[in-house]
Amino acid sequence: MLFEPQAPTGPSPYDHPTNATLDGLLSLQLAVAWAGEGGAEPRLGWWRTDLVSEYGGHDLFKRLLPATWEWAALDGARAAAITVDEASRTKVADAQHVVTLFHFGFKLDERLDQRLFELKTAGAAPSEALPALAVMGGGWNRAAFETWLASHGPVETAASPTGRLVKSADPSSPLPLARHLTAALLPLGREYPMPYTRRIA
Repeated sequence: MLFEPQAPTGPSPYDHPTNATLDGLLSLQLAVAWAGEGGAEPRLGWWRTDLVSEYGGHDLFKRLLPATWEWAALDGARAAAITVDEASRTKVADAQHVVTLFHFGFKLDERLDQRLFELKTAGAAPSEALPALAVMGGGWNRAAFETWLASHGPVETAASPTGRLVKSADPSSPLPLARHLTAALLPLGREYPMPYTRRIA
């Protein structure tokens, strides 16, 4: 059943997110960005990057950015995911109102970039700053990643020519919505399925 949102009555959590919300969103984005990479350490292959891998981006970033190389690799994978997501999103009718895991609107997307920079320069490793990235520990395991995705559901989706419409998500709050968008990546396919919904105007 399609979720029918109520009009917002107070400050929007999209415009005034807490650090906890931002960290939760970044954890989901970074984990999916990592899983979506291909390259020498093949994972899902949704974007053509090989940045979060020992013999790919890690080797380069360790030499260029010895203090923040782990963050730089994840940031690069996230940027690749955003690019692929944007290409899919612009094909959806009324695309300016579409919300995806990698696009929540200008203000929140800008705060996510700022928060990622804050974390990157704070000195802690990604796994320390964002414990939810534990799903990446131990290397790529498709079954374990599928279990992690499912833990953010259940969700109800409908296939569309441009992605998967998430019918059961409440778009009024970004973190619960992001969890549903994450769960809606299942079943995994050869191409990024772009789960999406529409934000309340």
